[in-house]
Amino acid sequence: MEQGRFPSTASGNNPGQKPSSTRSKPWKVTLTPSPLTFVVGTGRSGSTALSRILNTHPDVLSLNEYMASVGDAAFPQDPVSGAEFWEALFRPAPHFERMVRSGLPMPEFLYTRRPGRYTPETTGIPALSHMVLPHLTDDPDGLLDEIRTAVACRPVAAAAAHHEALFAWLRARFGRTAVVERSGYSTGWAPGLRAAFPHAKFVHLFRDGPDCALSMSRHPGYRTITLLREIKERAGVDSFHDLTDEHVRSLPPDLAPLLGDRFDPALVRDRDLPPRRFGTLWSELVVDGARFLDTLPADRRMTLAYEDLLDDPRKELTRLATFVGVEPSPQWLDHASTRLVTGRRGTARRELTDTEFADLRESCAAGSRALGKTSDASRGTDVA
Repeated sequence: MEQGRFPSTASGNNPGQKPSSTRSKPWKVTLTPSPLTFVVGTGRSGSTALSRILNTHPDVLSLNEYMASVGDAAFPQDPVSGAEFWEALFRPAPHFERMVRSGLPMPEFLYTRRPGRYTPETTGIPALSHMVLPHLTDDPDGLLDEIRTAVACRPVAAAAAHHEALFAWLRARFGRTAVVERSGYSTGWAPGLRAAFPHAKFVHLFRDGPDCALSMSRHPGYRTITLLREIKERAGVDSFHDLTDEHVRSLPPDLAPLLGDRFDPALVRDRDLPPRRFGTLWSELVVDGARFLDTLPADRRMTLAYEDLLDDPRKELTRLATFVGVEPSPQWLDHASTRLVTGRRGTARRELTDTEFADLRESCAAGSRALGKTSDASRGTDVA
């Protein structure tokens, strides 16, 4: 679960109605760059809800957790054939497979709620199938078959060209005009995405630090991320590709098993992880996102605060739709505004003691400063 630093030669993966069935279409699309926007952020910031909202817009192809699913393996340095690109889309993501096999699935995993032909114990679940395809269709297996037919026959090309062609095909397949990719824990991807897709726009989505960090602390994915980060820190490596057997042997018995194909979920679920560790993680990700946004031209960047979205959903969704390049129709705004849950604001202040909250807020201070906020502010400000 490392944030991407692609290109990489890594072999591992680090109101529109959903159709009830899929149908084949040939790979015949105009391979001009899709109007493309990446929503980057920490995760646990209303981002999954935002993907669902965007998916209801008749002109938006909402790619939910696409980057988190395909990872570095789908961005090799050298040109690849269509068949090789297909393998990067199809190959199961090892970190997700380990979590599912260990009885620690993330709530974002959609495929396992309505299992199809793939299972973690036998075939493994294809990278695109966990979260990307079930977001688009009720028949993810059928859509995956269509994608294989479409991409495997493509000639050798740079990875970015293959992705562009896939986005264009999916736009045509679903009758959409703009592509919006959104992955949690994604600020580390942003520089590589800008290099691969220079025409893309970027939205930095963020949430109040203490609330977001507390949510992270209760999420199996972020708890796992925090423990894996600890493993790298103890080993003194930047990437798991640099871990040696000696490194693994030196790890304590409550960490080393997390690197295996299967582990006791209690090692993650029951571990005492203070919220401030997640505040530090939130700050790191937010600082990365804010710094990246500062490098972009004004017409290529936008910030979106979760709290602002709750306060005035029509205004913020209108701003987002306009930025993405689609019409914010009244019907869509009416429908989308009902899909936001407002009761989670202020969770950290309500549920933590004064001392715990102050400690967590202090750990979020660097990120809050990066957003142009005072450390005790509860709302984000558009700094673009």
